[in-house]
Amino acid sequence: MDAAQRLFVQRGYGPTTVDAISAESDVPPATVYRLFSSKLGILRALVDRSVAGSDNAAPLADQPAAQELFADPDPASRLTGFAAICREVNARTEPLYRILVSAAESDPDAAALLRERARHRGAGQDQIARSLAKAGALVPGMRERDAADIIHALMSPEVYRLLVTDRGWTPQRYEQWLAQTLIDQLLPR
Repeated sequence: MDAAQRLFVQRGYGPTTVDAISAESDVPPATVYRLFSSKLGILRALVDRSVAGSDNAAPLADQPAAQELFADPDPASRLTGFAAICREVNARTEPLYRILVSAAESDPDAAALLRERARHRGAGQDQIARSLAKAGALVPGMRERDAADIIHALMSPEVYRLLVTDRGWTPQRYEQWLAQTLIDQLLPR
């Protein structure tokens, strides 16, 4: 997995082959195919590992840190905590996300994986909006769906990349900005 990640980041999705990953990791190609079935299978495993933070972690929304935040009675504290999780996930996944977006431009299966990742991300972010709506914490008149859309846009990997990678913000500055922007957009003053 480490060899595959290095090669994808260095070479991109197209030029990286299973044979190159096999040679870099000193694992026979047959073993790589048996474990992952394809180059896309390797990328999927890498993305899943990066999102979860380990090889065997539960989905993000089911992890203890997220569950604690869903139970937090203070909506501002809840959003600040989710901004921290978002920063951590984006910091881990940013290089692989770029590879996946690039692969999706020419590979229909990679495009399907990108859509799947967006659905998973959206489902988790919808839970944040739902928890705020159920607590009556949203700005008066704001619909849960609108809150989910705002969360989805602000917590997107694209915004992280624009601010941190392209504009040179530190991940901590991004996290502080994200937390304050979510609070300002979603919670009453």
